[in-house]
Amino acid sequence: MRGVVFTGEKDLEIMTFPDPTPGPGEVVLEMKASGMCGSDLHQYRRPKGVARNATGLPANPDPVIAGHEPCGVVVAVGSGVPEGQAKIGDRMMCHHYQGCTQCGHCRSGWQQLCQEVPVKVYGSNSHGGHAKYLKVPANTMVPLHEALSFSAGAAISCGSGTAYGALRRMNISGRDTIAIYGQGPVGLAATQFAKAMGARVIALDISPQRLERAKEFGADEVINPGSNDPVAAIKDLTHGKYADLALDTSSNPEARANAIKSTKVWGTMCFVGEGGHVDIDVSPMLLRRQMTIVGSWTFSNIIQAECAQFCVDRNVDVDKLFTHTWTLDQAEEAYKLFDKQADGKGVFLI
Repeated sequence: MRGVVFTGEKDLEIMTFPDPTPGPGEVVLEMKASGMCGSDLHQYRRPKGVARNATGLPANPDPVIAGHEPCGVVVAVGSGVPEGQAKIGDRMMCHHYQGCTQCGHCRSGWQQLCQEVPVKVYGSNSHGGHAKYLKVPANTMVPLHEALSFSAGAAISCGSGTAYGALRRMNISGRDTIAIYGQGPVGLAATQFAKAMGARVIALDISPQRLERAKEFGADEVINPGSNDPVAAIKDLTHGKYADLALDTSSNPEARANAIKSTKVWGTMCFVGEGGHVDIDVSPMLLRRQMTIVGSWTFSNIIQAECAQFCVDRNVDVDKLFTHTWTLDQAEEAYKLFDKQADGKGVFLI
């Protein structure tokens, strides 16, 4: 089979790999959709010769197939896999992490938090979904509801699931006003979910095109920080109280600081964007406002399944996120466009 490999400095190759065969406890998925996620760009942009993994997890020196939003159909099952876990023909998403499987984090569905063994991240330090097939442990499988497309399942497998998980951690409700900094794929998904949860959404981005999309996704108000003071604008829109909640998906230091500043006294602010930094003046920004700061890294396999069911129950049109569909042969063109971070979400249909 052929798979997309990031080789560094915005280069990639389509390499040939053996078709996988499942071992004990493993399954092989035939990919139907493999999403493009903003965190892929850390791998895509890395200098040549630098470890592929940009998140502090162990790297793999061998060529690794990219793509950590895999969704497809089970076509082979290894020995020892319970029928209730996966069988041939099942439509499945993949929770794209593997830890020791036995510690408290792994048993509760948070394998990415495992402290016992080096964590595998499919599409980063282990083969991912930008290929015809993907071999993974059966315990990473999350069923895909018949009402959802494979593309929707791919989005829920990271970008949309990350947005849902962050909102869930902040205990968002219909009484809340939330400011969402960044309206890329994760931010737009957060806008979409927050509206479905009944909240008032203030969407922020420096791209007029992305702000227009945020309106289409239900944002009640939009702010361009490039032409407005976002903190002052949010203060005005909330009658001087500021937002109940703020979510930063941008990883931009200034946006992160503004997200904290635009959150009300006793409010909650959450970081989900990977990488980067922020400077915080602790006393005035946090202590004297009784602020809660949350870091939210993706989601558990249980929350992934919950997100998918939420989309079905609330008629959330996850496919609306996608502005581009690609074949694997178009990978170079796809990532060159995605690297500009000006359009919406892309997906490889395989």
